[in-house]
Amino acid sequence: MEVNNKLIQDIAKLSKLKFDDSAEEKMKADLEKMLAFVDKLNEIDTEGVDPLIYMSEEVNVLRQDKVTEETSQKDALKNAPEKDSDYFKVPTVLNK
Repeated sequence: MEVNNKLIQDIAKLSKLKFDDSAEEKMKADLEKMLAFVDKLNEIDTEGVDPLIYMSEEVNVLRQDKVTEETSQKDALKNAPEKDSDYFKVPTVLNK
């Protein structure tokens, strides 16, 4: 893969970044180093090596959910910064 200024500009546009000329050259050099490093992996003999699926052989140990203590609606709303009768009031997240 050839790393050129157009590639850096395209990546910058996709990632919504802006580079001046010196930063663009530094990014170009860094990307070339990364690709050279990844290309080194092609030199390694992986014949007979199984693909790594999990980082460890540990299995998740899950516990049963048990209700231990209940909080009443009144207690839950007691320290709420804003509430509307029986509910928490939060700022609008999505606007239509």
